[in-house]
Amino acid sequence: MTAWNILCDFDGTISVEDVIDSLLDRFGRPGWEALEQDWRAGRIGSRECMSGQVALLDMSREQLDKHLEGLWIDHAFPAFVAKTREFGTPIRVVSDGLDYAIHQILGRYGLDGLPLAANHLAPAEPPRQWQLTSPFQAEGCRSGTCKCACVAQARSGGAKTLLIGDGASDFCAADRVDFVFAKHRLIEHCRAAGIPYVPITGFDDALELLPRLLDGSLLAEHARPAPAVAAG
Repeated sequence: MTAWNILCDFDGTISVEDVIDSLLDRFGRPGWEALEQDWRAGRIGSRECMSGQVALLDMSREQLDKHLEGLWIDHAFPAFVAKTREFGTPIRVVSDGLDYAIHQILGRYGLDGLPLAANHLAPAEPPRQWQLTSPFQAEGCRSGTCKCACVAQARSGGAKTLLIGDGASDFCAADRVDFVFAKHRLIEHCRAAGIPYVPITGFDDALELLPRLLDGSLLAEHARPAPAVAAG
């Protein structure tokens, strides 16, 4: 089998809903919507957007933990992780979301030990309650977690890379991997950009597709067409 590394988004891919959106809807003070609009319009990057939004969260640690208890992951994700371990295929969660939330949610499923690249959520100096730092940012990248840098690291040993994702934070990385399992908006991006991908609705699909990815047959079916050579 071909050696692969798997990079997997969290919010909307592993998790059923976007964690930061759910927190802002419940605990966000006025002003977070304007930051969201600036990000969607391209005036600011996701790191600046999320840093400002996290500073507007009005919640205690107890309220945060209670809220996270009500958030769920795709029911087939634990089986998918088990299958990757059976095949000896490394998987890393790469997220532009919040490390604390991801650890708390995955911990309920015994998956807290998965390698993770995400923004760091920490208590702030009063009157602010929370602050965001981005240990996986990269120079020239406006995201909190530079997924392209994560791809480069995954490729450095010569293995092929699979990205599993769903949205805008995955677009740049999708251009740099060998194959994509795509949900939601990422499907349209891959189709428009000619990126080899298959659409999935969840990890039931990913679980079924994984053996065909590892034996090379899936990549062969969806390989990029070779550029045409003009006749001499």
